[in-house]
Amino acid sequence: MRIATWNVNSITARLPRLLAWLENSGTDVLCIQETKTTEEQFPSDELRELGYESAVHATGRWNGVALVSRVGLDDVVKGLPGGPEYEGVQEPRAIAATCGPVRAMSVYVPNGREPGHAHYAYKLQWFEALKAAVASDAAAARPFAVLGDFNVAPTDDDVWDREFFEGQTHVTPPERAALIALQEAGLTDVVPRPLKYDHPFTYWDYRQLCFPKNRGMRIDLVYGNDPFAQAVKDSYVDREERKGKGASDHAPVVVDLDI
Repeated sequence: MRIATWNVNSITARLPRLLAWLENSGTDVLCIQETKTTEEQFPSDELRELGYESAVHATGRWNGVALVSRVGLDDVVKGLPGGPEYEGVQEPRAIAATCGPVRAMSVYVPNGREPGHAHYAYKLQWFEALKAAVASDAAAARPFAVLGDFNVAPTDDDVWDREFFEGQTHVTPPERAALIALQEAGLTDVVPRPLKYDHPFTYWDYRQLCFPKNRGMRIDLVYGNDPFAQAVKDSYVDREERKGKGASDHAPVVVDLDI
């Protein structure tokens, strides 16, 4: 079974590339983030033509998540129970479903903007709600994973230059502590292999030639429970999909499972 996660940075803008990638990659389940569309505008018909069912949680603002599967899509849960609000709104940043033998959750963790900002506090609150929401699935005998854009680089090796990020979000101790808390809940960081260079970066800013210079970050992560982690046979960053005109600023992270 092949499962992947990809922040597409607008599914409307990325649709031709997304459809081609699904058709060529052999992916069974894809977790999507930053759809930037409403549930009504989501391209479910186009995906259905390729054999994929869709579950979507989106409002058309700067977020939105989805799960698409060709191995089943059952017991869909949208959002985080008891999750925090930002400016009076519980944003659509999480969706979970059972896809064949695997329970998967697609997440788009708040960016945080900058330490001390209200959005940063919201980000940490969101992580707390995520930990509570995954507790039972993390402890289950069935394979389970949280996949998505976590907007945190787990270690200093997961950014191209630690000094460059000093004082910014994505690398602060409280954010990294939130990832450690997820592991303490029974989840393991499934680290992919890079297809080029030494580190499996998943995101490169559009500006300042960051991609050609490999000035990236590993912020698109896969956290699986023990049955999921034990089933992993391979994992890699599909760096090729970051290339060319019209690419997202994130690359897909692919995990192959033997289930």
